[in-house]
Amino acid sequence: MPSPFWMSIEVFDGGSSTAASWAEAWGDALVEAALASRAVDWSWQRSSFGTIFEVAFTDAEDWERYRDSLTVQAALDAVPDPLSGLIVYRGRGGSAAKRSPRKPRPLQGAGAAALPLPLDEEWLLFREQFELPARSLILG
Repeated sequence: MPSPFWMSIEVFDGGSSTAASWAEAWGDALVEAALASRAVDWSWQRSSFGTIFEVAFTDAEDWERYRDSLTVQAALDAVPDPLSGLIVYRGRGGSAAKRSPRKPRPLQGAGAAALPLPLDEEWLLFREQFELPARSLILG
């Protein structure tokens, strides 16, 4: 069975109205037009910045038929922010990612850095300062 051809219509909030009010006004008409164009699945996603309508068709021709319908053209013309408030793209929109936040990645090398090795002369001087004489260990 071929995978569905998903398309997303993302509408952002505008200055005078919200994307949620746009979805209330045009949602039923968009779903009706999708069913008339042989859509196999659809979903609405709400976000803090707007609304995403995801719709799946069996092939790209069905999507083109849907996109060219007068209902869809009127709905897209009525978005709250006509200049920068509309994105239409292939694939699923806001619901494609996981709802849980990403886990932080471990630091490369566990956050450790290699320390320089002490010089042989410095090591001998350091060791001599802390070594006890052999007699004190035996008599001690």
